[in-house]
Amino acid sequence: MTDQISLDAGDIRILRVLQEDASLSVADVANRAGMSQTPCWRRIKRLKEAGVIRRTAALVDREMVGLGFASYTFVKLALPSTENMQEFDRMVNRWPEVVLCERITGAVDYMIKVVADDIKAYDDFLRMKLLNSQLVSDVQSRIVVATVKDTPSLPLREP
Repeated sequence: MTDQISLDAGDIRILRVLQEDASLSVADVANRAGMSQTPCWRRIKRLKEAGVIRRTAALVDREMVGLGFASYTFVKLALPSTENMQEFDRMVNRWPEVVLCERITGAVDYMIKVVADDIKAYDDFLRMKLLNSQLVSDVQSRIVVATVKDTPSLPLREP
């Protein structure tokens, strides 16, 4: 867990604007956040340096680029030791098909979101990568049939 940073109402307004459209100029962000340009630029710089803004990226529509299949896959490790979890974390970070990986509580150890061209590509991923590891003892898949909401924006509230 990372240390939390103290954010004021101005920081929150900036973050809301950037979550909506990070391609805006500083002048546009400042205008939409209700402040002048130089203080806005300083705040953005501070938020980046503190790690609040981790990175700026384009959000690509997976279906528009041919990735028409998505699955939430629940993974149980054969032995959920610290060493095995660290090794699984390293493996998952090497697999581009995995776009989200979270260690969770309950009957399984991980939930991963996998995107692929189609169900055959997903089957190849399961057989050749995920189930090919001796770390994994069980896999359960939940195939996405429709995406109702997909947003990276966090529900930020002003203090």
